[in-house]
Amino acid sequence: MPMIPLSASTLKTESWQRQLANAFNRVEDLLSYLELSDRLEPSMKAASRTFGFRVTRFFAALMEKGNMDDPLLRQVLPVGAELEDIAGFSTDPLADQASHEGNGLLHKYHGRVLLITTGACAINCRYCFRRHFPYGEHQASPSHWQPLLQQLQNDADISEVILSGGDPLSLSNTRLAALIGQLQQIPHLKRLRIHSRLPVVLPQRLDQELAGILDSCRLATSLVLHINHPKEISAELAQALMPLRRQGVILLNQTVLLRGINDSVEVQVRLAEELFQAGVLPYYLHQLDRVKGAAHFTVEDEQATTLHQAMQARLPGYLLPRLVREIPGAHSKLALPLSQNE
Repeated sequence: MPMIPLSASTLKTESWQRQLANAFNRVEDLLSYLELSDRLEPSMKAASRTFGFRVTRFFAALMEKGNMDDPLLRQVLPVGAELEDIAGFSTDPLADQASHEGNGLLHKYHGRVLLITTGACAINCRYCFRRHFPYGEHQASPSHWQPLLQQLQNDADISEVILSGGDPLSLSNTRLAALIGQLQQIPHLKRLRIHSRLPVVLPQRLDQELAGILDSCRLATSLVLHINHPKEISAELAQALMPLRRQGVILLNQTVLLRGINDSVEVQVRLAEELFQAGVLPYYLHQLDRVKGAAHFTVEDEQATTLHQAMQARLPGYLLPRLVREIPGAHSKLALPLSQNE
């Protein structure tokens, strides 16, 4: 019997759990699949030992074979530059550990809190600002849910809870339903926000059961996706988002500005337009968080501001994401240029 070639469309018949289990976890295997075995370097393996390697086969199927400069590949490919110590880049660039109030709860901004629900992800993006985060000490595991819920119950100023990670959609539907069910019983909570990249790299995660969990939630719910390049907006993703759109879940996107990947006006304009076609509104265009190992992705603020101005000239206001940087201790994310905020 002939082998069916791996592609995004053929993968959609497998369960999302099975696809997670079958993800690439060695850089040499991904490069072999992409017909790039001859480009493997020892430094790639070394970098993958400092921050683990994981890429879903669905996401790999969106990459162009034979192209080392594919913008999706460059986001996940370990390189020797990750091993360099660069001044100003640290293991905790946003001071998340200082904001931890126990039981996986981070409280940075007024009125909203972030829950570190898990350390698991479906894909390890090389620029991840939590690539060094000690999840074992700072996540809201089920054993911590009761004291966590009590913390939220005791603070009536909190109106919004943000599920983060890792990736909160790597949790099972059973566990998500249990957590969301208890959160919505807290009277002063009004909004639920879920930050996830998993639907982008594995659209099947947005299954009917998950849609039902969100539909039955009394909290106003938004799903914030993480899409950096228009190639990531697959037909399967757009289709998977439709049920959520119909039931009123607000769909937003955050993009990280990455050198050599999406730092051109053509890519950013196309990204904004294709997001809208899929029912997703551009929300933030983030300057890179200065995490150790990701300096090679940096786009300087002056260049970022010039790019954003060019985007503004070509996009309607509702498709223009805010260009921001997160600074530890600030009352919110700060819009660039930062001089306007001084």
